[in-house]
Amino acid sequence: MKHISGKDFDVMIGDLLVHIESFNATITDERTPVKSGGVPNGYVDGDCACSGDLELDSRNFNVLSEAAKSAGSWKGLEPFDINAIALTDSAEMGVEMFGCMLKISDLLAIDPNGKEKKKHKIGFDVTDKEFVRINGVPYLTVEEIADII
Repeated sequence: MKHISGKDFDVMIGDLLVHIESFNATITDERTPVKSGGVPNGYVDGDCACSGDLELDSRNFNVLSEAAKSAGSWKGLEPFDINAIALTDSAEMGVEMFGCMLKISDLLAIDPNGKEKKKHKIGFDVTDKEFVRINGVPYLTVEEIADII
């Protein structure tokens, strides 16, 4: 049985298929337990956020650069949805992140020895109330997003 590995993922940024060197996304969920008399007694809700980094080679960075050029600037890019989907004969996994605002974090780092291809790191923050879906299941509850306009 073949397990899912990083090689199995296809990543779409908006409608652009990009090949990634590395990709991470982290959800920060600030729900926290409460105590009564020093003893755990339930929890309270807190903020949720999701952010991460994409690392692209120059060829794939230039795919995004063309989108930025069409938008008039990098900051002019509207937030994208990012979808990472893996499919093997025996398993599948999908992570959808909605309204990702892209920010270039590592634009240029040159190694004069030239032993590996140039990579560019692009950070992102999720900005849409749909937030994140993991294998089609929303992370946030319906009640959390119901009244957000």
